[in-house]
Amino acid sequence: MCGIAGYLTHDSAAALPVLRAMCDQIRHRGPDDEGYRVDGRCGLGMRRLSIIDLATGHQPISNEDGTVSIVFNGEIYNYQALRQELIAAGHVFATNSDTETLVHLYEQEGTAGIAKLRGMFAYALWDSRAQKLLLVRDRLGKKPLYYAALADGFYFASEIKCLKAAGVPANPEREALRLYLELGYVPEPWSAFEGIRKLPPGSWLTCDAAGKIEQGSYWEMPAPCERVTGGLTREAACREIRRVFDEAVRLRMIADVPLGAFLSGGIDSSLVVASMARQSPRPVQTFSIGFKNSEYNELPAAAAAARHFGADHHELILEPDSIALVTRLVESFDEPFADDSALATFMVSQFAAQHVKVVLTGDGGDEFFGGYGSFFDADRRRVFDRLPQAARRALAFCADRLPYEAYGKNYLRMMSRPSSIERYFEFGIGASYFLRERILNPEWILDDSEESLRARFGRAILPPGAGVLSEAMQFEATVKLTGDILAKVDRMSMAHSLEVRCPLLDHELIELASRIPNSWKTRNGCGKLILLEALGDRLPAELLNRPKRGFGVPLAEWFRGPLRSFVWDRLMSSTFLGRGIARGPFLRKMLEEHDAARRDNSYAIWLLLMLELWFRRQETPPRIEPASALAENAGNPLAASGGARPAANL
Repeated sequence: MCGIAGYLTHDSAAALPVLRAMCDQIRHRGPDDEGYRVDGRCGLGMRRLSIIDLATGHQPISNEDGTVSIVFNGEIYNYQALRQELIAAGHVFATNSDTETLVHLYEQEGTAGIAKLRGMFAYALWDSRAQKLLLVRDRLGKKPLYYAALADGFYFASEIKCLKAAGVPANPEREALRLYLELGYVPEPWSAFEGIRKLPPGSWLTCDAAGKIEQGSYWEMPAPCERVTGGLTREAACREIRRVFDEAVRLRMIADVPLGAFLSGGIDSSLVVASMARQSPRPVQTFSIGFKNSEYNELPAAAAAARHFGADHHELILEPDSIALVTRLVESFDEPFADDSALATFMVSQFAAQHVKVVLTGDGGDEFFGGYGSFFDADRRRVFDRLPQAARRALAFCADRLPYEAYGKNYLRMMSRPSSIERYFEFGIGASYFLRERILNPEWILDDSEESLRARFGRAILPPGAGVLSEAMQFEATVKLTGDILAKVDRMSMAHSLEVRCPLLDHELIELASRIPNSWKTRNGCGKLILLEALGDRLPAELLNRPKRGFGVPLAEWFRGPLRSFVWDRLMSSTFLGRGIARGPFLRKMLEEHDAARRDNSYAIWLLLMLELWFRRQETPPRIEPASALAENAGNPLAASGGARPAANL
């Protein structure tokens, strides 16, 4: 696991100092090693977190004659099999790393070989003979890859801060910020800055020395299945789930460093640990955190699961300095980001990094096996499809004219929406429409019609008639998974130089899940039925009956307690109100409502707070810490949540 950066100039030679400046921004992604290659107009750089082939895996890695070079971030889980194929074809390897496999695979098959990869990856490959730079990103976008095409050259990096260090202009992009206010994150391919884009998952891009860019895809997310096809039986589906899942776990346990797992006490992480325990000769190291607030403390359930699997369990009850924690969170994201579970992910990553360098997680089970409560709600609301359009217009009229304080106002608007995907967006995505309508100035509110949703999100919005459950699952598995869940996991874990692997996001398991009809996954408000039918016998009985809980923090309480003044000072400041995004009178009312516990407005408060802190960070860039200071902080990983870094820049 690494961080990568580099550029290709159009009219001059690449410079090593520029590469170093870019890579200095991502020491946290690779504290173990660094490497650079300058070849005429192209420069490649990386920071390495050593996981596989610790002795000879130094990057950049080249082919035998040095004409093809690569910097790579991620893991290729089937590299050993690919390596044997390439050796049989006559390629000579100088290392035992998975990175070198990519070089020879490119020589052998070009971009056609990318589809053979099984893993998580973002890499840049320079072909000096063709004078062409190739960028590639994994199927789901587990690993980030940003780029900017400018008049003087083409720049790429694992994080936006690297591009800024190379002098790439970074002016906020209005459309991306409007999307953030709708979703709580900036989705692919946008970034929060004009001219900087994310390479979409499952795609590649080439740029030559003249600046000509070509882009293609090697994989597309399969749509969920509404009915049985190909003669698949439940028994065969269960058998295949067990086989592919255990194989996905086994492949992700390959490492030359200590390895463990996040264990929340939920079904997905417990299934991962169960499979690890079956395949490991030693007890699995598991990690859980909790809060004294009982609603957010799942430590008893996690401990019970750990005992059942015979794990070497580590747990920690936290009372973090919430202001320092929020400050660290903003430092770790280059874009505004409003998923508050990032706070918990940050802390559990910090805790686990004291013991291991790699962890496995249960991410992906909900998206592909129907586990989210919003899926069940969407399915139940298909009854509203029967409403005539005249009745919908009447409901919309009533909803618009009810006072904001009226209960049921949002529900009426949801019922009035003309399509199932619009209903899903009404309640399943972000803050409610009426809250956004009151708190945001009109120019910051996006049109939420089906036509506009299709224009913004493309294939993530399935064709009409696909079925409401399939529509909801497809959006969650594409736009939200990459833009929110995986971005959160990557940034929060790599802030502590911790690699995270997700067996339930193995693409072969996803393709299998897509062939299993939705009716086998969800029924009567229960989800992941086929997953539990296949693997549930590995779990303790008490775990199967626990209600699903999110991985969160007591944010609503913090906004009424230790973060109250912090929030009021920033959101009611002339600086924030002067940006023209929020309406001051209603913003004050919303904060007062939350203070008095009349409503839980914590999501909307967090959404705006993260935006304002992001703005301030762009306007007052932090001082780059010297390597000695970074090393000192790395030696005290729990200090950050206890207030080790001041909030002076905020």
